[in-house]
Amino acid sequence: MKDVDAPLQKPALPRGALRPAGRLTRLVASRGFQKWAARFPLTRRIVRTEGEAMFDLVAGFCHSQILQAFVRFDMAGLLLANEMSAEALAYELAVPKDRLAVLLSASVAIGLLRRRRSGRYALTTRGAALAGVPGLRGMIDHHDVLYRDLADPVAFFRGEVATELADFWPYVFGAGGATDPQTTAVYSRLMADSQALVAEDTLAMFGFSEGKRILDVGGGTGAFLAAVGVAHPHLHLTLFDLPAVAPAAAERFDAAGLRDRATIVSGSFRDDPLPQGADIISLIRVLYDHADATVIALLKAVHDALPEGGRILVSEPMTGGDSPQRAGDAYFAVYCMAMRTGRARSQVEIAALLKQAGFADVQTPKPRRAFITSIVTGVRKS
Repeated sequence: MKDVDAPLQKPALPRGALRPAGRLTRLVASRGFQKWAARFPLTRRIVRTEGEAMFDLVAGFCHSQILQAFVRFDMAGLLLANEMSAEALAYELAVPKDRLAVLLSASVAIGLLRRRRSGRYALTTRGAALAGVPGLRGMIDHHDVLYRDLADPVAFFRGEVATELADFWPYVFGAGGATDPQTTAVYSRLMADSQALVAEDTLAMFGFSEGKRILDVGGGTGAFLAAVGVAHPHLHLTLFDLPAVAPAAAERFDAAGLRDRATIVSGSFRDDPLPQGADIISLIRVLYDHADATVIALLKAVHDALPEGGRILVSEPMTGGDSPQRAGDAYFAVYCMAMRTGRARSQVEIAALLKQAGFADVQTPKPRRAFITSIVTGVRKS
């Protein structure tokens, strides 16, 4: 009988998988070297800078909670109208003055507020962005779900956590997840609010002037497509998404004056054929919600729906690949892991998937703001 208490045997690692850490790494890790470097004139500035950076990492959770309190109290909205004293803010927010004083000082420390000589508090440009950047407050506000999922990071990265975030966004699990109007409304509102910046950067990086008809697959309530339609009056617009989002999309197109050149087709790209006739097909923040098998099936369907010379546009946050960067690798990749439905990919990975689906002339232009979106494009040759 097998001994159930016997320790698991680690698999043998391939040759070259391990190598002793470099001498400099071991030296820097030694307490004696750190004490010396902190005193030596040529190194003490580096030591101080690295120490401050490390402390910012340690304190990062507190910073994020200060930010969330700032958002939930709508301090940006209050101070956008009037600079206010601590006493006025304490009264308005129903927070004890001594406790609010800590939040106000913390908000100054992380760059959201400034304190005038008069004692009144005012927004910095960073704080004002919370009032003006579409979708930013909504993104921050729902982060309490992600924080709970990451409460035990070891269990999270081992795949032992049944994450709440997967239930928060049931929409991405397929058509069945979007039948509840309230769920769909929450998802669609957050996505639509944050689409303004995505649309702005995508419009700057991709040429729509040569197209005649654009099909936006999985376009939700049409925020991206409406932005494209306003910027390019010659384009006919087709939105393809689940039936639950169609009424809100119709309202958006009407409000933007796009009713006469916008068509809404309801369906699921998992189960239904894509509408034909477009010479540009866009996938805006769609791929990272899905596993590779679903993605490659979708890309092949897009390829088949395009005419020769037709173009595909993929726009979403991406990782840095071999050069990891904060937004893609230290935020979106972790967020997608908590979603449990897809993963964040690099431009190189998405380019490879496009080529596998049959696309040519695949391009990966440098993003304007990688923390907003990156794009990958391709052309159907035959």
